[in-house]
Amino acid sequence: MDMDSFDPRAPANHRPGQLAMGIGALVVAAVLAWGAMDIPSDAGYAGVGPNFLPWVISAALGLCGVMLIREVLTGGYRQMEEPSGSARGDWRALAWVSAGVLLNASLITTIGFILSCSLCFALAVRGLRASEGKPIGGVRQTLKDAAIGIAISAPVFWLFTKLLAVNLPGITASGWI
Repeated sequence: MDMDSFDPRAPANHRPGQLAMGIGALVVAAVLAWGAMDIPSDAGYAGVGPNFLPWVISAALGLCGVMLIREVLTGGYRQMEEPSGSARGDWRALAWVSAGVLLNASLITTIGFILSCSLCFALAVRGLRASEGKPIGGVRQTLKDAAIGIAISAPVFWLFTKLLAVNLPGITASGWI
């Protein structure tokens, strides 16, 4: 923000919803802080307990909320460009992306992390193409997107399961797929 043009007596000139964003950030920060109170604070490795990160996140989000509200009450988002894109939402694209996320969540324990994430990737990419007005592609493009999804999700799966010892659902008992 340009402090030379800052005038605290200037009338608030903001769009509806800008103040709601700051208030919403404060509400989410308060909910996170309330949840952090239930996490035990016993110091673990390096003297940091499991409730440290939730407290840091809630404090940072609360600070962002205060700063957003201050910005709105002193003239709104002055340097904000006009939004780009369509005046209306693309429901077909939203349906593709939502289907990908919902199928990932519902199938991850059935078909495993790698396949469910690649399915999510393929459907989300299809939705993003539709939102740009591009052809969503046929079977060949979908298989190519699924292969790219596998190429992305497999190393993530192996990193989490083999290096970090985080249990993610796999297809086989070996833990490699």
